[in-house]
Amino acid sequence: MSALKSLRKYHRQKVWWRYLVAALALVFALMPVIWVIGAAFGPSGLTTQTVIPRVFSLDNFKVLFNDENVPFALWYRNSLLICTSAAIMQVAIATFAAYAFSRFRFKGRRLSLVGLLVLQMFPQLLSLVAIYLLMYRVSLIFPAIGTGSALGLILVYLGGAMGYNTYLLKGFFDSIPREIDEAAKVDGATAGQTFRQIILPLAVPMLAVVMLLSFIGLLNDFLLASLFLQTKEEYTLAVGLQAFVSGQYEQQWGPFAAGALLTALPIIVLFQFLQRYIVEGLSAGSVKG
Repeated sequence: MSALKSLRKYHRQKVWWRYLVAALALVFALMPVIWVIGAAFGPSGLTTQTVIPRVFSLDNFKVLFNDENVPFALWYRNSLLICTSAAIMQVAIATFAAYAFSRFRFKGRRLSLVGLLVLQMFPQLLSLVAIYLLMYRVSLIFPAIGTGSALGLILVYLGGAMGYNTYLLKGFFDSIPREIDEAAKVDGATAGQTFRQIILPLAVPMLAVVMLLSFIGLLNDFLLASLFLQTKEEYTLAVGLQAFVSGQYEQQWGPFAAGALLTALPIIVLFQFLQRYIVEGLSAGSVKG
């Protein structure tokens, strides 16, 4: 028994620094979250000087919904509409493209894959001017899908659907045995029926992962949204909340933090809804049977 205690003591003395590093990393990771929560529930109009406010209040949330100059509910609706629509269409485009690259052999296939990979090397900032000029000219002919419209912003978002998501889904489709396709073909199924009735159900976990990543990326986008959405009523959450720390709402960190917490709610709900599929998707391919 004493030998066991000595062994445990020796083990604690040997690995104590690992627990210290883990604790410091945890504090470092959670500190911004705790600060945002404290600023959101702190007194309105004040910058939180401490992590935990002395007085808890809902004044910052009231500012978001009661101030006539802050159409927060409209920003929330715009974000959900734009991000959900764009994410679903991004997943659809990436799925069709990935399946074609994975299952079909056609001229220019390898060159197209290399082109997609090369395009991902260039930062989004380089294409802003070109995209804006293109959409501005489109708005002169079709104002409904040009600059200053939610539909135009969705179309711009779809331009990036053929990148990382396509590679991610192609890798998953490659892990599905081709014998399944051949068996379905023998049974008389067409390529479309095989895709809809066999491949898609098997790919649901990975589709859930891609859907979540796309939605998070679109919800957090500020650069493109601020470039294309021109009026306050058209803003998304990322663009609208930025007004609280610049311009006429300068340095209102309390309402900004409250809005940030509410912005995280759709991501949390979507994550909980897709959690089972996400776990399966992230672990897909790790075990080969």
